[in-house]
Amino acid sequence: MGSNFVRHVMETTPYRVTILDKLTYAASRASLSGLEPERCRLVVGDVADAEVVHSLVADVDAIVHFAAESHNDNSLHEPDPFVRTNILGTYTVLEAARAYGTRLHHVSTDEVFGDLPLGSRARFSELSPFNPSSPYSGTKAGADLLVRAWSRSFDLRATISNSCNIYGPFQHVEKFIPRQITNILRGTRPKVYGDGLNVREWLHVEDHSRAVLTILERGTIGETYLVGTGVERENISVLRMILKLMDRADDYFDQVADRPGHDARYAIDSSKLRSTLQWTPQHDDLEAGLSSTIDWYRRNESWWGPGKDAVEAAYGERENTRSDGS
Repeated sequence: MGSNFVRHVMETTPYRVTILDKLTYAASRASLSGLEPERCRLVVGDVADAEVVHSLVADVDAIVHFAAESHNDNSLHEPDPFVRTNILGTYTVLEAARAYGTRLHHVSTDEVFGDLPLGSRARFSELSPFNPSSPYSGTKAGADLLVRAWSRSFDLRATISNSCNIYGPFQHVEKFIPRQITNILRGTRPKVYGDGLNVREWLHVEDHSRAVLTILERGTIGETYLVGTGVERENISVLRMILKLMDRADDYFDQVADRPGHDARYAIDSSKLRSTLQWTPQHDDLEAGLSSTIDWYRRNESWWGPGKDAVEAAYGERENTRSDGS
């Protein structure tokens, strides 16, 4: 999400960007390849390091806070980095923004709201209560609440966006869609949790980048905006769409034990963003979006390949643990 946003800003605005990234396992310098060094600077550091964050915020006009531990499976295995990055990191950014009076946009997820029943027509709105299901979504909910509190108590010039599931280029191979694509490219059968009937709403990363920049430039201070397409699909349906696009049989996959706390359905009402800021998705054809995403991963194995084996080893360890009941 962050690297795609930086590319969007470079391509559509005259802004200069300073990136703070810890370069953990999920990051790659290669994601910034080809960008103008005169306008795009990378600083390697921790978002929870107050000295580093304050030194950078002192020289910028606005902050877009993407930094987060975001993989649900990892949060179930080791919650500590999620608390440090998502809670303490957000606090550190807020205090820096408060010290310098800097405009802040905080990027979050629809997972803070919990889930909806399968078959329901209900959708989350900006007024939906938080009901997180995992350490990941719990820490993101906590971060959202901190932003709201700093906005109200200290008049911080902040906005928040909560998006549905995102896909597209440069997404780490631990995530659902790139994992399926790269498994097939490697000649490995894809895997789906449980019966695969969990429902997600899907948003192309380019549309997310457009939404974030729109909110940063024109959003009302203190407001939250939900970003979505209305395009809902069962996980197994998305997998079968990928299989079709990659010329594999629709039963070319394995089912594995479901993860704890796996949310049933996400769906959001993005009408506020559409009506007040005139944002609309340009990639609302999921099959076309998946096709272009598959092409990107097919062309860029040098980007995703080095980390693929480690991701699959971690998944295998967790799947074996669940299957033996421990």
